[in-house]
Amino acid sequence: ISWREFDERANGIAHTLLANGAQEQDKVAQYLYNCPEYMESMFGAFKAGLVPVNTNYRYADDELVYLWDNADAVAVVFHGSFVETIERIIERVPRVRTWLWVDDQTEPCPTWATPYENAAASNPSKAQGPWGRDGDHLYMLYTGGTTGMPKGVMWRQDDHIRNIVALGVNPRYAEDPVDYSQTAELITNPGYVSVPACPLMHGTGCMTQLIALCTGGCVATLKARNLDIEELFDTIERHRAMTTAIVGDAFAKPMLRALDAQPERWDLSNLFLFTSSGVMFSESAKQGLIRHVPHSMIVDAFSS
Repeated sequence: ISWREFDERANGIAHTLLANGAQEQDKVAQYLYNCPEYMESMFGAFKAGLVPVNTNYRYADDELVYLWDNADAVAVVFHGSFVETIERIIERVPRVRTWLWVDDQTEPCPTWATPYENAAASNPSKAQGPWGRDGDHLYMLYTGGTTGMPKGVMWRQDDHIRNIVALGVNPRYAEDPVDYSQTAELITNPGYVSVPACPLMHGTGCMTQLIALCTGGCVATLKARNLDIEELFDTIERHRAMTTAIVGDAFAKPMLRALDAQPERWDLSNLFLFTSSGVMFSESAKQGLIRHVPHSMIVDAFSS
C-alpha cells in the first residue's frame, strides 16, 4: 500500500477505537502474525493517543489472559486464525471492548468482532483524541517472559522517536541529540525498503521496522508464518531491500545453508544491513553472511 493509504487506514482505525470509547493512553493489543495491519494498527493507536501492546501469538490461554489483563487492554486486533483461542478466554478479559478481526482466509468474523477492513476504511480524515498528542505518551513493549512473567517496558514517545530517527540518520551516532527537522530532511526522498524476517511482535522485528517507517521507508512483510528462507530472499531481491531483521543463529544459519547451496540464485546487491537481537549471533554465522554479501554491514544488538 502507499504512504497515503497507510495514513488514511491508520486514521480509520484510530476513529474506530475512539468511537468505541477508548480513552487517553488506553492499551490496544496486536495479536497478529506479520502483516501490513500490524503496523497500521500501531500507528492508528498512536494517532488516537493510545498505546499499542505487542502480543506473542504463541502464547497459550492463560498467558494471553495475563498479558491483556496486566496491560489493561481495551482493544485487540487479531487474525482470524485466533478466533477459537479468543472464544475460550473472552469472558476472562472483560475489559476488552473492541475486537478487530483481520481476515486471513481461515475463520469468519465472529459476531462479537468488527472486520478490520471496515474500520480501516471508515474515516480517512485526520484522527486525534480530544486530549491531542503529547511527547509523554507511551510506547510500550512487553518482554517475552523468559526471565519471569512478561513485563511492559515503557518509553516516552518523544524519547523513543528521537532515538529511532537518530538510528535512521546514522547508526554510529545514535546517542547524539536529534531534532525532528532531520526527519523532514530524510523523507524528502523515498526511504529504503526493509524486510523483517522475524516476528513484529518481538522488539527486534518491530523496532527495526519503526526505524524504516519513521525515516520515510517501506516495510515488506512475508506471507509465511514460519521462517521460509526462499520467500525471504525472493522478497529481498524483488523489492531490492536494503535491510533485514533477524534473530541470531536461529535465522542466520538457515540463511547460510540456502546461500551455500545456491550462491548464484539471488541478487542481494542492494542488501546493506543485517540487524539481529535477542539471542546469540555467532562469529562464524556473521562471517558466512559477509562472505555471501561482502558489501553488507551487521548490527548485533545482543539482548535478552
